[in-house]
Amino acid sequence: MHSQSMIEINLLPGKRKKKRAGAGISMPDVGELLGKIRDPLMLAAVGVWLVVLPVVGYTYFNEQAKLNTLQDRVDQVTVQARNFNTLIREKQRLERLRDSLVIELAAIREIDADRYIWAHIMEEVTRALPDFTWLVSLEFVPPAAPDVTEDVEPTVRPPVRFTLDGRTADIGAYTRFLRNLANSPWIADVQPGATQTVMESDRPVTAFTITGTFQQADSAFIRTAPLQESVR
Repeated sequence: MHSQSMIEINLLPGKRKKKRAGAGISMPDVGELLGKIRDPLMLAAVGVWLVVLPVVGYTYFNEQAKLNTLQDRVDQVTVQARNFNTLIREKQRLERLRDSLVIELAAIREIDADRYIWAHIMEEVTRALPDFTWLVSLEFVPPAAPDVTEDVEPTVRPPVRFTLDGRTADIGAYTRFLRNLANSPWIADVQPGATQTVMESDRPVTAFTITGTFQQADSAFIRTAPLQESVR
């Protein structure tokens, strides 16, 4: 027996599509799609979309890159702001400490200034006292109450005034005493008071009163001495 073979003839060319080897995603044929569209408005809309889509895609990725860059910058600024806040808090703490130290130093200076006022007054009066002249009393003169109608600084300390009563057997010594007090760098506004003759030990002497004001001398007149302590 002879075997018969069948011959198949494709009478419709183009209807049969060859299978492509391998698997993948096939893109639509844009030309074929446009060929099937007959409406001019639809063709215009498709053309617009073909132009817009790439622009939109480019714009999106470009803006996304800018956003990422800005986010990195925001993170850097946030870190810097945190560091600046830390520095500001530290600066405020140091300023509070400085203000506290300034107040303490002012209080110490005020106490220290009052401590040596009378020591300077006593030293200057003793140095100015001539022979045949002696003191009876040395007193502090309270400051007058300020006038409420005047604008007086409450932090301004009134000057320290003093008055001294003395006796002298020589009127010329009394004049030298006044001159010596006026030449003292620690005493100002020396004002002589009334004088009169009184009896002291059955002898006539001149009683006098002098007022003066303490003033801070120039640094050239301030003497310092080292403190020494003996250790056994």
